[in-house]
Amino acid sequence: MDIASQMVLFAQVVDRGSFSETARNLGQSPSAVSKQIANLEDRLGVRLLNRSTRHLVPTQEGAAFYEHCASVAVEVREAEEIVSAMGKSPTGKLHIAATVAFAKSQLLPLLPRFLQEHPDISISVELTDRPIDFSETDYDLAIRFSEQINSTSVVVRKLAPNRRVICASPEYIARCGRPSGPEDLRNHNCLKISTVDDWNAWRFHSNGEDLVVPAAGNFEANSADAVYHATLAGLGIARLSTYLVSGDLRSGRLVQLLNDHVDDDAGIYAVYSSRHHLSPKVRVFIDYLAEALGPVPPWEHEQAA
Repeated sequence: MDIASQMVLFAQVVDRGSFSETARNLGQSPSAVSKQIANLEDRLGVRLLNRSTRHLVPTQEGAAFYEHCASVAVEVREAEEIVSAMGKSPTGKLHIAATVAFAKSQLLPLLPRFLQEHPDISISVELTDRPIDFSETDYDLAIRFSEQINSTSVVVRKLAPNRRVICASPEYIARCGRPSGPEDLRNHNCLKISTVDDWNAWRFHSNGEDLVVPAAGNFEANSADAVYHATLAGLGIARLSTYLVSGDLRSGRLVQLLNDHVDDDAGIYAVYSSRHHLSPKVRVFIDYLAEALGPVPPWEHEQAA
């Protein structure tokens, strides 16, 4: 047996805690499994397991070796799944996390066509603006924005740009006036999003200069969706993504402010764990979103019109 196969076998033995349980699962004899583990120990020159009549317990060396073996076992299993799925229609339940505002305004309307094109896939969506730790959840992927991605253990693919504008309702402007420039925002009620600190550092670029104005006011919420509705209600000035407000800007329900001062563009990304290969169901969904959104997403077409 080659070293990779022995590593996978060792991971199975540790997981099951028994030669006999492992052998039963593999359709082999307990003595055959025990012999392969003994061969592996001879190859490495260390004892990996402390054996008793009732238990198998990894030694210190065995516990350290197990971590690598478990990773190899996962890689082998996922490679087998990918190869076996080639040429087949993607199937299974797709678990997605998406921010509340983006899911309600953009993601959910895209799902009917995708599900019609892929009848063997079902989708479960959790609407959340909280940080995502893939090691503690069963999400296949998450839809996130530039400021929300701070882990090196994920893979990202850009789906669309995320242009943001400073805006307020006509009622707020009639009551409090327009800011004359970015610095004048300090004299206005600026609405904050509490989940990501960087979202409240409003960045501007004008005449070759960069400027950051901290948002400050009497209202904050843990979702851009809530801040959006508070802005419509006339509570204050907000920095909101065009995917959320383009229709309101066209209709006049919101008014763009500081048009001559460009906010930094960011991105909208599909994010998934780097520890797992991309399954066919995840791949086709990400491809679908990238095509449906793209470098000039639909809401920017609408804004230009």
